[in-house]
Amino acid sequence: MRGFRILVSVLLIAVALAAPAEAGQARYAGYLFTYFTGEGTPDGEQVYFALSQGNDPLRWQAPGGTPAVRSTVGTQGVRDPFVIRSPRGDRFYLIATDLRMYGRDDWEQSWRHGSRSIVVWESADLVRWSEPRLVQVMPETAGNVWAPEAFYDPARGAYVVFWASNVYPADDPGHVTTSHNRMMYATTRDFRTFSEPKTWYDPGYSVIDSTVIRHGGEYYRFSQDDRGPGGGGSTPCGRYITEEKSRALLSRGYDLVKECIGKDAIVGGEGPLVFRSNTEKKWYLFIDEYGGAGYRPFETTDLDSGDWRPSANVQLPGKPRHGTVLPVTRAEYHRLAAAARL
Repeated sequence: MRGFRILVSVLLIAVALAAPAEAGQARYAGYLFTYFTGEGTPDGEQVYFALSQGNDPLRWQAPGGTPAVRSTVGTQGVRDPFVIRSPRGDRFYLIATDLRMYGRDDWEQSWRHGSRSIVVWESADLVRWSEPRLVQVMPETAGNVWAPEAFYDPARGAYVVFWASNVYPADDPGHVTTSHNRMMYATTRDFRTFSEPKTWYDPGYSVIDSTVIRHGGEYYRFSQDDRGPGGGGSTPCGRYITEEKSRALLSRGYDLVKECIGKDAIVGGEGPLVFRSNTEKKWYLFIDEYGGAGYRPFETTDLDSGDWRPSANVQLPGKPRHGTVLPVTRAEYHRLAAAARL
């Protein structure tokens, strides 16, 4: 009888470990929001934290308006911070674009001759972070590495890290020919050593800022159509968000769910972030609106519908730009609140 009880216990543990991530949402007590605030101030291109008011993903509190994490490597500026929890839950990785645009107005230089590295921090508790390190992920044929994100792939036992890059021919070291951003990826187990980069998503025109969420055995990818401003002609969805889905994370053939997301509500957007509610069957999509307005939240109860509606009664921390929302446990929530003196 004792052996039977042990067997049942082992099976219950195995089932719990094998359960999909969304089944564990109830154990979360709030959300951590990481973001940058823009190139308009000396500290705008650093990492800021905000904490939700409990499990309300539309109301946030931020400590003092000062950076929580700073970069002292590369350009000494970072944008597009992204946080991922390790599969064991005992470590967090924070990655970001190595780019500082404060006091500059040369975007062309940044995509032709920008950094080919990402900035990486590690933490065991979301409060104390390691010193930043610069990790090169693209060769000299790349002009830039923008908006890195990561997704853990249990089949590979590794993280898939993806980002946007302009890529130039090997016989064009000056990067003077025409190129466009496409989504690249590499794999890593430690955010120190990365595989050779490969192309993930290249529709033949510029796309940036992809982010992914998994639900019901499908991967849902959101990206910005980076062609010129929307309107008539051949690019009616330019500068808006596209949603696609696939049963394979690294598929080269995602199926279209919806284009032009946000078009009826904002003047144009980038830097989408997506997450599931901790308390109900609902997903939130934050889109970074052009013109310095910062994030605008949208929501849906059906990822397959592509029907994203603007959220109401929103209280965001200032004007947050391209970042991440990470569900946190009760212990993590209280630790972050104590550190921020909230």
